[in-house]
Amino acid sequence: MVGREKELKIRFVPGRCELVEEDVHIPSRRVLITGATGLLGRAVFKEFNENNWNAVGCGYRRAQPRFEQINLLDSIAVHDIIHDFQPHVIVHCAAERRPDVVESQPDAASQLNVAASGNLAKEAAGVGAFLIYISTDYVFDGTSPPYKETDVPNPLNLYGKTKLEGEKAVLENNEDAAVLRIPILYGDVERLEESAVTVMFDKVQFSNKSANMDHWQQRFPTNVKDVATVCRQLAEKRMLDPSVKGTFHWSGNEQMTKYEMACAIADAFNLPSSHLRPITDCPVVGALRPRNAQLDCSKLEMLGIGQRTPFRAGIKESLWPFLVDKRWRQTVFH
Repeated sequence: MVGREKELKIRFVPGRCELVEEDVHIPSRRVLITGATGLLGRAVFKEFNENNWNAVGCGYRRAQPRFEQINLLDSIAVHDIIHDFQPHVIVHCAAERRPDVVESQPDAASQLNVAASGNLAKEAAGVGAFLIYISTDYVFDGTSPPYKETDVPNPLNLYGKTKLEGEKAVLENNEDAAVLRIPILYGDVERLEESAVTVMFDKVQFSNKSANMDHWQQRFPTNVKDVATVCRQLAEKRMLDPSVKGTFHWSGNEQMTKYEMACAIADAFNLPSSHLRPITDCPVVGALRPRNAQLDCSKLEMLGIGQRTPFRAGIKESLWPFLVDKRWRQTVFH
């Protein structure tokens, strides 16, 4: 997996085709990405793969043929792939990240978010790999932002509690690991439901029907490409400096409610927004959410790490393939 390997390729010449062997360069730096089929995992895999890393992604239901199919609850399978591949870095993106699903399936969520994370940290330590565990701003209660890495967590819902327990399990099993807390994400989705930001697009587009939008919870939408860049920069910084470990925060810096995001999406595509109705009451359905869990990102910024895509530019890039009325493409892109 290191240096140069042979790869078979088909070469077409007049009248026939030939099977030939060609040298393929294999980067010496190795990274394993869990949850590589998900929104964030795909971006992390792409970022490392395009920056001279030998990247291997693993997933479960949607893994094959592109990625390795690994059940993270199978400790033997996890041990085998880590010891076979011998990664320098592991980015652990796999998680049950939907708060309402965690509330309805607490045992399964705890197994993935906590037990599997602790085991992965132990296996990473066994081969000397730097583990980056992806966590969440939902470990905070949202009453006194912005939050530094040293502030005491107080999660309001079971999702935040399982991710906090996952942080503890990781650092207990691997004191050299890193925890990266991030907020609400968006990016190049395969379907609109993949992100709590992009899922609003249909409500924005179908302006013939009024839509209630939350205008209470303060969010900081963050592009997965930016998080992927931070993961790569953090990994490369760690390979030069073993003291790079512990807990870190990264986030977009544009504060918006979901109503304001929806209006920004409408503006980005020159769509009407008068049908969107701001709801300023605290939501009473589903898992409790923190009012404002803004993350202080100065620790990473002091290390020279970070990238932020302006929301309107990022959301336009993410959502234009899902435009229903193709005539709008003429006004947006021409």
